[in-house]
Amino acid sequence: MLKTILVDDEINALEALEWKLNRYVEDLKIIKCNSPVDAINIIEKEKPALVFLDIDMPEMDGFSLLQKLTYTDFDLIFTTAHDEYALKAIKVSAIDYLLKPVDKDELIMAVAKVRSSRNNDHLENKLQSLFSNLSATNEKINIAADGKIYLLDKADVIMLKSDKSYTTIFLEDNKKIVVSKTLKEVEKKFDFQEFFRVHNSYLININHVKEYRKSMGGELLMSNGMCASISRNKKNELLEKLF
Repeated sequence: MLKTILVDDEINALEALEWKLNRYVEDLKIIKCNSPVDAINIIEKEKPALVFLDIDMPEMDGFSLLQKLTYTDFDLIFTTAHDEYALKAIKVSAIDYLLKPVDKDELIMAVAKVRSSRNNDHLENKLQSLFSNLSATNEKINIAADGKIYLLDKADVIMLKSDKSYTTIFLEDNKKIVVSKTLKEVEKKFDFQEFFRVHNSYLININHVKEYRKSMGGELLMSNGMCASISRNKKNELLEKLF
């Protein structure tokens, strides 16, 4: 019995999908949810094997819901009425999707594919690929940490600080994300002109620099009140970017 959760804010679409699954697919235990916010708790509690997830929902879109999950040991099939750029990213990431109204033959094939390839590739790897492809389009920065995948706006990132094999990303509103990777590894995600590696331990967003201080060999005061040291060999290049 494949425990399956259906998430869609449209009641009619939700009931239509449930009807087709009950009629054409065997051995499913179906749980419905018309609220993406409630769905997070349901998925964490029920730990399904398969989730059908609508993309375009007013409370929270499907991508945002996925970022908030800690449990991801399930197969995923997106359902959507919109044939747009995101679907290409989904397909490239080896995640299945169905266009509404859902065709019964495509539905049968999608579930059969899940059963035949169950657990061959962890969803988290597929989501990482998905958000990388989406980020290439919308210039958001995807970061995997704490069992989640964050999509960050460049403007919200103040600085990154290295702590041996960990990197802390400092965001506006005193938020931070700790990544279990070195700064050298994480830096690849921040290949934008506003980010600059000023020191072995610091990568900063130039737009968040408040002061340049000559003392102590040179340091920067950032918008969150933290300071970032400047390496001697980076000083001239940094000053050119700042001034």
